[in-house]
Amino acid sequence: MKPRLGLVAGMLLLGALALPAPALATPVDSSLSQTAPSHAEETPAERAREIAAALVKDPVYIDPVYAPALSAKMVGEVRTKAKALGYPVYTIVLPLSPSDAFQGKERNVITLVTDALRKPGLYVVVDGGGRFPWFEVRDVPTLDWKILNAARDRALDDTGYDAGPTEVLARFYELLAGPPLPAATPKPEGTGTRPSDDSSSDGVSGGLVALGIVVAVLAILVALGLWIGLRRRGGGAGAPRREKPFSIPPHVAATVAAERRRRLTRETTAELTDLGSELAALPTVAGDGLRHQQLALDAHDAAGRVLDASRDLVDVVGAMVLLDQGRRELEIAKALAEGRKPPVVQALCAFNPLHGRASGRPTQVESDGTTVTLPLCAECRQALKRGVAPKSLPGDDGPYWHGTDLWARTFFGALGNDLPAAVSRGDYKS
Repeated sequence: MKPRLGLVAGMLLLGALALPAPALATPVDSSLSQTAPSHAEETPAERAREIAAALVKDPVYIDPVYAPALSAKMVGEVRTKAKALGYPVYTIVLPLSPSDAFQGKERNVITLVTDALRKPGLYVVVDGGGRFPWFEVRDVPTLDWKILNAARDRALDDTGYDAGPTEVLARFYELLAGPPLPAATPKPEGTGTRPSDDSSSDGVSGGLVALGIVVAVLAILVALGLWIGLRRRGGGAGAPRREKPFSIPPHVAATVAAERRRRLTRETTAELTDLGSELAALPTVAGDGLRHQQLALDAHDAAGRVLDASRDLVDVVGAMVLLDQGRRELEIAKALAEGRKPPVVQALCAFNPLHGRASGRPTQVESDGTTVTLPLCAECRQALKRGVAPKSLPGDDGPYWHGTDLWARTFFGALGNDLPAAVSRGDYKS
């Protein structure tokens, strides 16, 4: 998009001589919109009153699904710059989808919230997965729609295509606080008088000179546009690229992470039910088979405890690991009951159980004089061989093992003798 602006600028100027300039609309990239947790149990009016009540306490409403991921500094800038405008500004950032109370439409949010709040001011709403602010003015005579539209369009132009909504809003309010943006001056169509016959030759001569100047200027602009476009594209195969690298905005990442957790919770809950049914149907066996059957029951019970009290993705993965351990113990108990050789099944990857099963022998990992032996998947083993950090399951502050809970202390049970027993003691809550 932006790397080609220089190239496009010259072509647009050429087209402007022959065609009337259309009103430009900033496209909205809806591909970043994500389906967030809905308030399906609420009516549109109830949801609007909930947001209005929050705006009374804080004029910047951030839906809880985005609050943990948005930069506190940027949200603070939105508050500060909105307050500096001198008139009430109510900012709403929330996820929108066709199935929500507002039918996924910003205008419905504004209409219902302004009716619920009934206070004068500038109301601004933006879909948390997008960056295009919608606004409505209520009883603020000093606000001009043309100025608001110009400031919004300029804010969208000034921020990158991967900018988050708070970045666009902060720039929007900053522009509103400054001097009015200059309006485009229409080009004169003519003087309104017809030249006399004795001056016609001078008029033709002057017109040719003016046309020559315009053509020369346009040629320079086109060349400049081509040069800028090539520079921004890298200028050649060996030149460094100068584009801003693409990055997923944090509010979108939060939505994706929340959906990932919900999906894994559903799958783990289903496995909890299935494993419980199979354990209930398994006849009691004697000897070593009975021991493995009891281990499976303990792991199943521990997984249910963790899943019920799960606070984040790491807890849900902990329940998944316990169920996997229970499943492996159950298969051993079945094999012993049937007189078969028990199957050998690798544990899940200790760095990230979502990677799947470990491969090969357990790997010795050494750091700062401490050596631990962990089951690792092929991807994590190769990363360690290259001397780079493996793609760990994320926690609150970097890799999950940077934490102090049971999962971090034991690498999801890879260190220690009895993970289900530790869960039963309540160690996973610390």
